[in-house]
Amino acid sequence: MSSPESARIAERPAGADLRVTVGSLRLKNPIIAASGTFGYGVEFSHLVDLNRLGGIVVKGLSAQPMAGAPAPRMAETASGMMNAIGLQNMGVRAFVADMLPKLRQYDTAIIANVFGQSISDYVQVIEVLEDAEGISAYELNISCPNVERGGMEYGGDPALTAEVVAAARKAAANRPLWVKLSPSVWTTPATAKAAEGEGADAVVVANTHPALAIDPSTRRSRLGNATGGLSGPAIKPLTVRLIYEVNRVINIPIIGLGGIEKAEDVAEYMIAGATAVEVGTAHFVDPRASERLIARLERWCEDGKVFVISELTGSFQA
Repeated sequence: MSSPESARIAERPAGADLRVTVGSLRLKNPIIAASGTFGYGVEFSHLVDLNRLGGIVVKGLSAQPMAGAPAPRMAETASGMMNAIGLQNMGVRAFVADMLPKLRQYDTAIIANVFGQSISDYVQVIEVLEDAEGISAYELNISCPNVERGGMEYGGDPALTAEVVAAARKAAANRPLWVKLSPSVWTTPATAKAAEGEGADAVVVANTHPALAIDPSTRRSRLGNATGGLSGPAIKPLTVRLIYEVNRVINIPIIGLGGIEKAEDVAEYMIAGATAVEVGTAHFVDPRASERLIARLERWCEDGKVFVISELTGSFQA
């Protein structure tokens, strides 16, 4: 008669076991396409095997369609890029009607990124999504630096974080709730703790860093907005530290993102305390970045004799 342990071993895939569990949600691997860098997912289906990905976080969804920020919306920086897209999206109802049926064809966790300019906006988006099939979790975006209202005003204050998360948690009765935080060594641990206290199932650390790039010849911003969000390899060490600091104060899973391009980047985030990661800016260089990263991560684990990748999480030796 086989033991429970032998049954678990038999379930493991050949080679390195890349499966991870974010709260109640099991992912086939820790690689998730980040919101705003992978469209709604279906646009990449002719280039990427979406079934290979651990998950896809779709473009931020608002109660009503949003036109977004003025052009130009992206500018290259040293070791990264800045963007000010302004959360352009088709609105949650159009997403449910037009995009979600196509996404249901794929064996990949679909995470809905939810945005609002008020708490009632966040709640309204979740209420629409609650009646739809094919969504695995919600990612509450309280940290976008590129809109006039909403975004960082909730993510920069633990009291406001608690308020919006509590309302979203009540509305999100059927699915896990992840909370995407603003990047600040001073406030991120506190807002993470506030999110956990109000029932968040995981936190996402972190959004882009507020930044400014000026064209000296025109003395104007290189973006249509005055400021934008900095992403890419330049911010990775900052975010790895945030993961480490947040992991010390909460007990729920952390999803890390910021400048992930290589298998070693994924390992670094996980060792610092992340359970899974989101890949963003790398998609602008290579639309297949997430899929390619999974293969590289498999090889890295096999070469390093890391047989169960989840065992990396929080293994940092200070």
